[in-house]
Amino acid sequence: MRSISEMPVEDAGRISTLFADIDDTLTNDGRLPACAYEALERLQAAGVAVAPITGRPAGWCDMIARMWPVSGVVGENGAFYFSYHQDSRRMRRVFAINDDQRASDRKKLEAVRARILAEVPGTAISADQPYREADLAIDFCEDVPPLSASEVERIKRIFEEEGAVARVSSIHVNGWYGAYDKLTMTRRFAADVLGLDIDGHKDKVVFVGDSPNDAPMFHFFPNACGVANVLRFRGRIDSEPAYVTLHEGGHGFVEVANRILDARKGRVAA
Repeated sequence: MRSISEMPVEDAGRISTLFADIDDTLTNDGRLPACAYEALERLQAAGVAVAPITGRPAGWCDMIARMWPVSGVVGENGAFYFSYHQDSRRMRRVFAINDDQRASDRKKLEAVRARILAEVPGTAISADQPYREADLAIDFCEDVPPLSASEVERIKRIFEEEGAVARVSSIHVNGWYGAYDKLTMTRRFAADVLGLDIDGHKDKVVFVGDSPNDAPMFHFFPNACGVANVLRFRGRIDSEPAYVTLHEGGHGFVEVANRILDARKGRVAA
């Protein structure tokens, strides 16, 4: 991982789309700092399409798509994308799995839920679970005392033993049934909403993240950036980002935004 200051100006200047995780990427200590939100606004005003790519639930994503300066949002680790059209006042909702299959999967996740709570003392169901459509989120440090790395790995292993997909974020272990992840739904969102083929134009995209569940995005995008707290996961993440910021969370995100915007304005020395 190289410093974000080492991203070549020609690479930063051609960025037209920015995708970013939310928790501990846009936020610091669970709060969205004003500077990070302002950076989203500045990117949008400069013509850079922005979309959060998050593990957070459908209920949150509906609000984000409506109220944030973004083109849309991919939620629950790729279970869906939401995009709100301001002029027509209509929300576009696209899911990876149909309604009937999601209902069936939720029943299976109830059994996984019971097993995790019984076998991993100290964990809890995420407080945002009632607002989810497709996955089960297990809290290991957001609203509970932090669990050890081995306990987090045990939660992930239980999901997998039950035939589910599991991903570890900075605060939750998310599990679901279905062959999708952040990258597959981002590809669909980009094509449908932005008219962008990310496979053919990945050099025009930056993804910003912070944790192991961002690994598919870090691997795919050559200009992927990690905020500084991604360094906590060294050795526990399948693919690392090309660049890393000096600061953590939302303050690190501002570094990425500034690098892109300054390059587009010709203010960065080569």
